Amino acid sequence: MTTSSKPVVPLNHSYEKNDGGQLLRIPTRDTLDDKLNQQIISMLEIDGRLPFKEIAKALDVSEGTVRNRVNRLKDAGVLQIKALVDRSAINYATDSMLGIKVAPTSSPSEVAKRLQNCNEIVFIIWVTGRYDLLVEIVSDGDDTLCRFLEEHCFNKDDISNTEVMKGLTTYKNQFLLKSHDKL
Repeated sequence: MTTSSKPVVPLNHSYEKNDGGQLLRIPTRDTLDDKLNQQIISMLEIDGRLPFKEIAKALDVSEGTVRNRVNRLKDAGVLQIKALVDRSAINYATDSMLGIKVAPTSSPSEVAKRLQNCNEIVFIIWVTGRYDLLVEIVSDGDDTLCRFLEEHCFNKDDISNTEVMKGLTTYKNQFLLKSHDKL
């Protein structure tokens, strides 16, 4: 049997060396398969400010374990903890879907990148079929919707066509922020 100088790397981790040559374990995206990671993420989805101590108590693990898991998930780019605005809670007046056909001289990813920082946009997805992008926008009224379309969609070289589908009634939205009552 021969010995190797390379460490054995579990499938759900990779290793990088730091400045001192020490191997650092970096989780990869498949760390979501880990049950404890899933439980931690579920609790943080309900309340991103939940103290590690409370998570640890609920899951019967140490606070340090929770802290380490959260930090590894963040380092891997799997988890981000940010403040989100529930647009329905602030009574926006319009909710519209835009079907965007990207111009032949551009790409869906370029258009999405240009649009992604617009405050009115809550969702952008590259799709197959009639449109290239589906974009959901919310605004405080028709004037804001019109201004958004004028500034970001109409007469733009990277968009060949935009169809506006204004929402009338929302029957289900599973993406609304989760209630604290679930904890």
